[in-house]
Amino acid sequence: MSLWPALLLFSASSLPALGEAVAVPSGMEVSFHDMIWDEPVGAGLIYRFRFVAPEIGGDAPRDFAEVSGDMDELCQVFALPRLSSIGPQPSRVMISLMESPVEFGVASPDVIQYFEAYSVSDGRCIWEAF
Repeated sequence: MSLWPALLLFSASSLPALGEAVAVPSGMEVSFHDMIWDEPVGAGLIYRFRFVAPEIGGDAPRDFAEVSGDMDELCQVFALPRLSSIGPQPSRVMISLMESPVEFGVASPDVIQYFEAYSVSDGRCIWEAF
């Protein structure tokens, strides 16, 4: 974890409230959960934007192919505009969708989660295979 205090990285106005709805192209229900930052060894600064999307689980779950465009949109339209107000620029932005809220870093095998990594270049989120 970085030595920077998390409270200095962003103002309350730069991120929406916990649980605030976020529009995505698929039209499924998505809400902002939190933003976490860290500096894994050798990976540089990473901002992780986490969202709850109940429709990726349940009786008729949406698979990754159905929501990957939503994740691209969340990076480009949600995360990218907030980077300048958060703090130091990251080497990577991670977008995650989770069926229900889970504690970061805790194994939750019963909760469906999808993750995508992006680098940022020329004002665009660039998908990164990881």
